[in-house]
Amino acid sequence: MAPAVAHADPVPPDTRATTTARGTTGNDLPPGWRVTGADGGNQLEWRSPRPVPHGDARVEFHANGRLVGVPEAANDGRTFRLPLEATGGADLSALEVQAAGRRLDEGPGGEKRGRRAAKPPKVTLPPQLPAGAVDPGKPGSYATTTGEYALPSVRFPGLPAAVEMRGVVVAPKGAPGKRPVALFLHGRHSTCYVPGKEETSIDWPCAKGSKPIPSHRGYLRDQKLLASQGYVTVSISANGVNGQDGELEDAGAQARSSLVRAHLARWAQWAADPASAPEAVRKGPKADLSKVLLVGHSRGGEGVNRAAMDSLYPPPPAQDGAKGKVRWTIRGTVLIGPTIFGQNPVADVPSLTILPGCDGDVSDLQGQVYADGTRGVSQGKALHSSVYMVGANHNYFNSEWTPGQAQAPAGDDFYDDSETPDPLCSPKAPGRLTADQQHRAGATYIAAAARLFAAGDDRVRPLVDGTGRRAPSADPARVLSHAVGAGRGAGLLPDGAVTVAGDGRLCDAVAPGRSACLGENAPGQSPHFARWVPEHEAGRRAVALSWKKPGTATRMTPGKPLSAKGAESLALRLAVPPNSGGTKFDVAVKDAAGKRAVLGGVRLDGLPGTDRTASYWAQEVRVPLSAAVRARLDLGKVASLELIPRSGSGQALLMDAWAWRPGTPAVSSAALTRVDIGRLTVKEGDSGVRTYQVPVCTTGKGTGTVRLYVVDSATGKTTGRVAQVGPGTAGIKVQMKVKGNKRYGWDEAQTMVVKAVKGAVVGSESGGVLAKNDDPMPKVTVRPVAASVTEGAALTWRASLSAPADVDISAFGKLVPVTGGRPELSTADVDREWLAELVGEVPGTAVPLSRLDASLWLNIPAGETSGELTVPTVKDDVAEPVEHVRIAALRGDQDETVGQPLEGTVRDAP
Repeated sequence: MAPAVAHADPVPPDTRATTTARGTTGNDLPPGWRVTGADGGNQLEWRSPRPVPHGDARVEFHANGRLVGVPEAANDGRTFRLPLEATGGADLSALEVQAAGRRLDEGPGGEKRGRRAAKPPKVTLPPQLPAGAVDPGKPGSYATTTGEYALPSVRFPGLPAAVEMRGVVVAPKGAPGKRPVALFLHGRHSTCYVPGKEETSIDWPCAKGSKPIPSHRGYLRDQKLLASQGYVTVSISANGVNGQDGELEDAGAQARSSLVRAHLARWAQWAADPASAPEAVRKGPKADLSKVLLVGHSRGGEGVNRAAMDSLYPPPPAQDGAKGKVRWTIRGTVLIGPTIFGQNPVADVPSLTILPGCDGDVSDLQGQVYADGTRGVSQGKALHSSVYMVGANHNYFNSEWTPGQAQAPAGDDFYDDSETPDPLCSPKAPGRLTADQQHRAGATYIAAAARLFAAGDDRVRPLVDGTGRRAPSADPARVLSHAVGAGRGAGLLPDGAVTVAGDGRLCDAVAPGRSACLGENAPGQSPHFARWVPEHEAGRRAVALSWKKPGTATRMTPGKPLSAKGAESLALRLAVPPNSGGTKFDVAVKDAAGKRAVLGGVRLDGLPGTDRTASYWAQEVRVPLSAAVRARLDLGKVASLELIPRSGSGQALLMDAWAWRPGTPAVSSAALTRVDIGRLTVKEGDSGVRTYQVPVCTTGKGTGTVRLYVVDSATGKTTGRVAQVGPGTAGIKVQMKVKGNKRYGWDEAQTMVVKAVKGAVVGSESGGVLAKNDDPMPKVTVRPVAASVTEGAALTWRASLSAPADVDISAFGKLVPVTGGRPELSTADVDREWLAELVGEVPGTAVPLSRLDASLWLNIPAGETSGELTVPTVKDDVAEPVEHVRIAALRGDQDETVGQPLEGTVRDAP
């Protein structure tokens, strides 16, 4: 068996054995991984060869293709630990570390260590689009004033420490009347730093000698641009959430919403009673809380999305920290490189999502779901725009996250490698934006959203809705856009009832392994296929086209004819492979009577991209419906859509097609049903099977449809179904069984996740039943079997349990120096194969065993009551004195030894 050590007999009272998982017996884990007794518990640990910045994407442990848990990061920025009980007994023989779909335990380009990287592709930047009718990036006519306020801290459910209430205000001087409000919320970043040192942490509150990182001051340029145009702006600090969200099931989305709404409640109070406002607020004009724009960066994006949801559809009081009546109206949101772990965007609040093409943090660009995920959910009146910014990284939209501009240590989040620089996103690559260029482009499109959503200026819409116009203030950034909603007519959605004939096929966006739509060899990722919790997600599809020669049509037929009556064009969102050029299609439609018309042709070039980017992104193309009108088709009954390739060969993905007309319709919120899933914590009990119902809170007067999945805690497999929610429906009734016994085991978490389909919103999307182990850990005793041997035999100790357990039990230790000046067993005295398993690379010269940097551990399999530690020695012809070895039990983070060490003695053979 593999080398191991258990605690000496008797076990010291402050020393713990720990439980382990299948696939972790001995040193068979990949490089960088180990099982530890960290913090007195049972931990699966991965240590990165270089620091991993505290970022917005969740670091996740995966095994055999499925998520097994979200580890907690240590302050060194390199060590990540997950309680083994959280893995649910998963087989851990094929481990990966991922963040936003990117492997962290491989090289920067995604290639495994030791594998030769593919030749970098040739990337070409897209041409600049024509200028739009207006340029929202130009400063306005008002001078500005800047100040800050600090209010008493507030407490939110699930966060032990209070959260700060700080804001930096930038407002116009001399602006008449009430002015629209823009509130900024930064993302998850390091919270504290030590001045003069390259040392940061994500603690809260900050330790003595360190200072809070002022991330909320990182949008001053954006605020000043908006203030010059007449907006009152405030950027709020969220360090208190960032430092405590690691163990929250929703990664802090609800807490961030509560923080945003706590500030808005204060602003509403100050608007009613200006004399009570802080000086920074009084210096500006009165705020118009009926016109509020929320701007969120990264996890701040998910936070302001939830704040918009909570403002329309109140959350359950038990999970919310903001109290009082809603006295504001959210007119729109801007989401910069956002996360969307719950994948539940607010359908009836307009949004603009900025997708940074060189994002090295939220690298799968999952924020695309803020557009895609709204389709069909509600009325379809709100514009949901995606703005793809070539060459932008994640951090540089915030000056306090930008090297050379930040007070605290900061860096480029794009995961570059000096040996294989990325041709698009490395700092000196032609397509990469400088920090100032990127920030200016971001400010321009934030201002565009403010002008469109809060001021109602429809002239801005062509910059962000796929029309293909640019704002010159954002130059030299190449910025593309597409959109859904905004009154687009009937849509052909592949995730609906659609049949496909010809060279195309329906494909699943989320499936085991790589997306079935992209295939195994596709370069990089697609933002449209960002993963949700289930290993497979039904009802989320695209149409994949692949052809070898031109001319063969792919025909898509919806379940019933669609109406394009009164529309000007047909808009399609099509993705072609990155760096490809000249993909051409003819587009045709047929009505229910069989009349057919070719509407025209479209041409697409792929976005610049590499295997480190998510560049497989759909571009919007439009073809006029005038040819169908001339052919007298019944546009009230469009029965099918055809795409006919005109280029020699190629590939493409159709995300959807819509009847399009210009304009931005008025938006109102529908009476949607809100669903929040809770988690019930119970004791497992000593016998029998108990059945519990997952707590579900459903509010609202409407009825809706959601898709739910129940995750099997042992296998990771999911079972899903669609459920009706709201008054008069069966609702969500999911029961989970807990089996009791008297044997020690893990806590068992059974999980359910929910996503809105139609007529619903989902707040807390994840919950279930947590069965707490209520049986004590068996006592471990260790006795020598052969503690004094002749060389060539094995030193052996046996660890015994006082009772069998339902999980593997392990004990940890390390080789420590022999005392009293006695000779010590060296690397030349033990079996070389055993030594190689222990340390990996065997030293070239003999050294005492205690000089090895190695952890030893002993594993007792589930259901058994004993296991043995062996140290195999070898026989040689060298005359040696009696040699000794000492093995000490470990506690805590494996740096502290406890109790009396085990001792072994080896004599020369006679």
